[in-house]
Amino acid sequence: MHATTFIAVLILLLALAVLVVPPAAEAQEARKTARIGVLDPNSLSARAEPLEAFRQGLRNLGYVEGQNIVIDYRGADGRFEQLPDLAAELVRIKVDVIVALTAVAAQAAKQATTTIPIVMVGVGDPVEARLVANLSRPGGNITGSSSLAGELSAKRLELLKEVVPGLARVAALWNAGNPMKAADWREAQVAARTLRVSLQSREVRGPGDFESVFAAMTKDRPDALLALGDPLLLQQRGRIVEFAARNRLPAMYEHRVYTDAGGLIAYGPNFRELYRRAATYVDKILKGAKPGDLPVEQPTKFELVINLRTAKALGLTIPQSVLLRADEVIQ
Repeated sequence: MHATTFIAVLILLLALAVLVVPPAAEAQEARKTARIGVLDPNSLSARAEPLEAFRQGLRNLGYVEGQNIVIDYRGADGRFEQLPDLAAELVRIKVDVIVALTAVAAQAAKQATTTIPIVMVGVGDPVEARLVANLSRPGGNITGSSSLAGELSAKRLELLKEVVPGLARVAALWNAGNPMKAADWREAQVAARTLRVSLQSREVRGPGDFESVFAAMTKDRPDALLALGDPLLLQQRGRIVEFAARNRLPAMYEHRVYTDAGGLIAYGPNFRELYRRAATYVDKILKGAKPGDLPVEQPTKFELVINLRTAKALGLTIPQSVLLRADEVIQ
């Protein structure tokens, strides 16, 4: 074979090899399965619906469990003191991203690692919680979404005042053992003064505190109950809803799972949307984005859910003006 022809054939074969066989780095990337750790103060059953929204968000972005992504779930089942150990476990198995549900989980994850990216979901005020430097440029290894928990207290009290005739005294049930809830309590107090409503603090710090708090509320007979959103209250939602029903006490919650369980009314962010958006953060980080450069999102979708069956049992007539604003009415 002529030398020139041989060289031409060799060049052609090399070019074909480049097209057929991907570079080593690309082949390695194609084989890589992303490992996502989910850190939850509660149990999987308590958050089944929003977590499915997170999985759906991942599927929409091309991630299939068992193929190119693995989700390692760690739930504390309400025993929040276990969160640091669970976070450390996720660090040990070398997850690529930690998705931390609520502020207490995000803080445990932050203490466990300064290098693994953390996507927080539904944290009331991430700046006050000292999880991020600011919302537009978080810095560090944490980003995600805020739930505006404290800022919505005024709206919830306004709705209660529309629904409960002559509303004057409201019992505020909140977890004083969660340092992040102090800000929510302060916001609720400001809103109560503006609306000329007397707000009674009913504090719990663990599951064992509810019976004594319920006894105090039974004795004081407030006009309504305001439950400040918290993982502990979410875990104990069955007891709270049952107490309110037994004592014919109108109650306002931040999450629709309470109305699904028989609670009267809930107003707050659409948590399914927050979880779906968490998948977008995970995708960006897996593709190389730094969490500190990704702005923290605030909720844009809110939902008002009213349980008319509960209203009827309480002898309440929900004003038409409120029903028309509801995103869902449970008949």
